[in-house]
This record gives sequence, structure tokens and C-alpha cells, in this order.
Amino acid sequence: MAYTKEEKSWIFQDWANSAYSIMITTAILPIYFKGVAANAGIADTTSTAYWGYANSIGTLLISLLAPILGTIADYQFFKKRFFGIFTAIGIAFTFLLIFIPTDAWLLLLGFYVLSLIGFSGANIFYDAFLIDVTTNDRMDKVSSAGYAYGYLGSCIPFIIFIIFQATGILPISDVALVNIGFVMTALWWLFFTIPMWKNVHQIHYIPAVKKPVRTSFKRLFHTVSHISEHKNIVIFLIAYFFYIDGVDTIFRMATSYGIDLGISQTTLILILLMTQLVAFPFTLLYGYLAKRFSAKPLIFTAIFVYIIICIYAVFMKTALDFWILAMLVGTSQGGIQALSRSFFGKIIPKKRSNEFYGFYNIFGKFSAIMGPALMGVITQITGKTQYGVASLIVLFLFGGILFLFVKEKNLENL
Repeated sequence: MAYTKEEKSWIFQDWANSAYSIMITTAILPIYFKGVAANAGIADTTSTAYWGYANSIGTLLISLLAPILGTIADYQFFKKRFFGIFTAIGIAFTFLLIFIPTDAWLLLLGFYVLSLIGFSGANIFYDAFLIDVTTNDRMDKVSSAGYAYGYLGSCIPFIIFIIFQATGILPISDVALVNIGFVMTALWWLFFTIPMWKNVHQIHYIPAVKKPVRTSFKRLFHTVSHISEHKNIVIFLIAYFFYIDGVDTIFRMATSYGIDLGISQTTLILILLMTQLVAFPFTLLYGYLAKRFSAKPLIFTAIFVYIIICIYAVFMKTALDFWILAMLVGTSQGGIQALSRSFFGKIIPKKRSNEFYGFYNIFGKFSAIMGPALMGVITQITGKTQYGVASLIVLFLFGGILFLFVKEKNLENL
């Protein structure tokens, strides 16, 4: 069965905002920041740690807001509004990066944190819209398609940027080229979000009340105080907390890690591009296999791949080693993210999807505080980024063990 208009529009949003993930979080800004920090006399390992701390701060702030925002968004009309507000914040501060002076490394990190809050906040409601655009039996397929086409779509502005950088076709400075990358990302995100704004609507909701904020706090308190009624959901969230922490940390810290290994910026950008291209078919493959075997064994497969990645990182010495690690990441990153999102969507009550996706995001975002901080501390103590990556193996082990106890069943009538 072909995708519906609503499903296509929802998938296209991943196409839109994934440009931010690759251009800002992973490729352009980390490399640019490392250069700005080096000019300020900051050592490579220290600037890597600072980049990790900035990611931790941004995710902490949005994590504190996620549960209550999600609970409010369960009321009619609120989900779309919150999605629009955070999307606007993310796009605006991505664009405003062009105005940061080249010696203001701390201000650069500050604006990055604000753009990250917008991006992460919008994704709370984007994830929850999965419930509204499709059915349980198509959820793995649609969620995987979102991540897969997100990887493919993000490659287009990335390739344009690489062409500009490699050919020198534009007679401008490196800083001006970076600013063009920031503008491209903001405009790409804005333009391709239009189908989401136009065609996706909140189908499952709680009827509006006179005092939604006060009532939402009461609902949130009731959910927390009766958490034992949602044991299966809680076990999944704790497992997710650990294993997705490792996934996000490896993704966000990859560029800084590569620089510490002495890999050139040009090679790093090419590796990141190939990782995105590898991720596209493998994410679709995860969705296809989940339909045949269910999502749970596929999530375990991805966790196992990441454990191999952590072990392999200890022995990395050359650019070829980094290539191998990046390709391994490409095989499973999209799959584990997409199937976790759809798995969760099938075990929560639909009318309270935003509330529960608020918890989903707070567990995911709080985990992204611990991972980069752990990697940063271990890297600073040992002086070796390899050991920082290797330390993440404990997160995948804990997550995998807990996930064994999660039941793959539908609890939407809770």
C-alpha cells in the first residue's frame, strides 16, 4: 500500500529537519567550532569536551520542559502550535549563527544550544504526530521511512556545501562559506516543513479545557504517582534511556573524535556523507524486517552492532579505521531510532500520546546529557578520545539487558 498524503507529509518533515542534524550538529558547526576554539588557545581534547558539555546543556533544558509541554499538547489544537513555535526557534537561531564574531567561541556555543532546543523541542511533537498519521500495523514502516528519507534529504544541502568547499567555485572566505552552510540549512528546514504544517493534523486528543496548563500539571502528577500502572512503558523508557544515549553520543561527537585522530576536515566530511547514504537503505531494511519479525529483535540487533562499534573504537588508529566505524554506524543508527519510536507508539494510549512522548523525549534527551559528559570526562582524564567512545559500551549493555523485559504489546486502551 502506498503512503497516504498525511504519511508522506510527516515523512517529509524528517527530510526537512535532518539537514540540521548533519550540517549543524555533526559536520559544519563542530569543525568550525574546533577551529575557533583552537584560535583561542584551547586544546583539541578540551574543545571536544566543551562541545559535549554544550550538547548536554541544550538537551537538559529541553528535557525539563518536555513532559509538561507534551501533556499540554494532548489537548486539541496545542500539538500543532507547539510544533510551530519550536520549529521557528530552531530555524531562527540556525540562521542567526551567521552573525556570531569569529572569535566568540562561547557565544557560538550559546546560539547553538538555542537552535538545538528548537530542533529537539519540535521533535517532541513531530514524534507524537506519528500516532495521528498512520495505524499500528504501518507504524514501523512509516517511522523507518521518516528516518531513511531524512538521511537522504540531508545529503542534498550537504553535497552542495561540499562542492562549494572542494571546488572553491565561490570567491569567498572559509568563514563566509560556513555562513552559507548555516543559511542553506535554515532555508531547507523552513521550506520542506510546509507540507507538515499544511497536511498533518492532530487526530487523537483530549477535549479542550478552560485551564489547560493547570489541568496538565494535575494529569502529569497523576501519571507519575500511578506509574506502576504503566510498568511495561517504564521498563522500555529506562532501557531506551541507556541505549539511545550511546547512539546519540556517538553521532554528536563523531566529528570531534575524527579531528582528534588527525583526520582531515575534507575526509571527515566525505565520511559523514557516505554514512548518510549508507543509512538510507539500511533504515528502510530495518522497517521491512520489523514487519516480518517484529521490532524487538531488530532493536537488539542494532544494540549488538553498537557494542561492536564501541569495542572497535579502542583499536582505532587510522582514517581507514574511522571509515569502518562510520559505515557500521550507518547500518544501524536509523534503524534503532526509527523502530524505538514506532515501538513506543504501539504500547502507549493514543489520546495521551503527547504526554507519553514527552516522557519518551525526556528519557532520550536526559540520556544525551550523560553520554557526552561521560565521553568528555573520560577523554580528559585519559587524554585519548578512543577510551571516551569505549566507555559508552556500558550504556548499550544496560539498555539491552533491560529491553529483554519489555513486552511488545499494544496498551492503547489504558
